[in-house]
Amino acid sequence: MALLWLLLLLALAGPVGGTWDSCRGTCGLRPLAFDHSSLVQDYNPSDDDYATLGSSDVTSLVRAGPGVPSGTWPGVVSIQAALENGTWHMCSGALIHPQWVVTVAQCFRGAGDISIYEVLIGATDLSQPGPKAELRHIQRLLKHQSYVAATARNNIALVQLDQPVECSDYIQLGCVPDSSLAVAELKTCYIAGWRASPESAPGPRLVLQEAKVRLIDVQLCNSSRWYGGAVHPQELCAGYPRGGIDTCQGDSGGPLICKDHVGDYFWLVGLASWGKGCAGEKRPGVFTSTQHFRGWIQVQLGVVSSNPAPTSTEPAPTPSLTPMLPLTPALTLTVIEGPPQPESDASITISFPKRMLLRFFQALQDFLEFLRDTMR
Repeated sequence: MALLWLLLLLALAGPVGGTWDSCRGTCGLRPLAFDHSSLVQDYNPSDDDYATLGSSDVTSLVRAGPGVPSGTWPGVVSIQAALENGTWHMCSGALIHPQWVVTVAQCFRGAGDISIYEVLIGATDLSQPGPKAELRHIQRLLKHQSYVAATARNNIALVQLDQPVECSDYIQLGCVPDSSLAVAELKTCYIAGWRASPESAPGPRLVLQEAKVRLIDVQLCNSSRWYGGAVHPQELCAGYPRGGIDTCQGDSGGPLICKDHVGDYFWLVGLASWGKGCAGEKRPGVFTSTQHFRGWIQVQLGVVSSNPAPTSTEPAPTPSLTPMLPLTPALTLTVIEGPPQPESDASITISFPKRMLLRFFQALQDFLEFLRDTMR
């Protein structure tokens, strides 16, 4: 019975991030996503024909659309430049900490004065952000030290906000996976970016839009008729072999998000980096893999020591506790019924992901706080 209660609490708890602030240690949540029907059609073509999609079959980021309901993707941010002729959307990014945004380094190529940049969080309409949105300035910009603009290698950057934000239904943290998550096995993935609304005439009105994509094997993506070896080991490909759905200009730094196999939460697995054209055949979008750079992110935020520094091409080893990102290494729990004996059937081994156990302890802590408050 105790084990059943444990499993129930694990199922009810969300993924653990460990920020222990207004976000209550959670990440990868979409509180409002279940209050509406997604504008993206649900489809699952066969493996032999999963790319035979016409331009009218699905919602695509390369075409204008009405936009998603407010709060659909609460971790997506707009990085904007305040210039003399107005404020303009430049790139996208994802909130991974109340005071940090992850994006791509190319957004700031040649940028000297970071004071011109603003970060808009929690909005789906850039012209009418609404009262739930938050605007911040950039306090610090950290581009990867080995970023190569010509090849988009190590194309990742961190932006520190001048003030932290508070999580809400409209603002949530993205979950950066560690090396234990099999990203390639995730089936339900999305991209999101801002597009001009068809109803925006006569002036521009950028609204957030979403589209479903599928992860594409990097070996296939790197084959001679595709990208011919230009895709780096730290990158992911997503889209469809015959095109039709893709990121495009203005989507740099935008998130590639995949739903977890088990729970109703989502992993931030990639950042829109580059591609040849938009939505062309055998030209899917190429994304910086956040999993590969998780160690670099932790070092920059001071979560783990920089000695030794993790490499950019291999996932960094996961520390025992991480106060920002979800943990997923497996932890084995052995239940012994009677004296242990070699090769005995009396020993039952049950494996839980560590993130699930941490979710349980978070749920237990919340329950104890609830009991304390009710007894006052």
